[in-house]
Amino acid sequence: MHYGYALFMLIGLWILRKGFVGSSYKWWMVSFAIQFWHHIEHLLLQSQAITHHNFWGSPVPVSVLQLFYSRVELHLFYNTIVFIPMAIAMYLHLFPSDVDRAQQKCTCAVD
Repeated sequence: MHYGYALFMLIGLWILRKGFVGSSYKWWMVSFAIQFWHHIEHLLLQSQAITHHNFWGSPVPVSVLQLFYSRVELHLFYNTIVFIPMAIAMYLHLFPSDVDRAQQKCTCAVD
């Protein structure tokens, strides 16, 4: 279920990226890049669970950064660091600079 959410977020971030311009686009793409790595970590976990072959001699499926941090804290961290730049991008989209406002194709900006 969590992997499905991670994949859904990745696809949503990619599809909605064209609605952002300027600095909001940069923050949106930071969120996308972090979510892409989060997706890779989940893909590693899923592939180990499906093939019953765990990496790095681990008795259970393990992701790359999970070698250094516990799974629960790591995924809480991932979800937080994906959310923060996404929230910044949304704020900058709603309250754009004059330069960014001129590039926007939508009417989302708050006056």
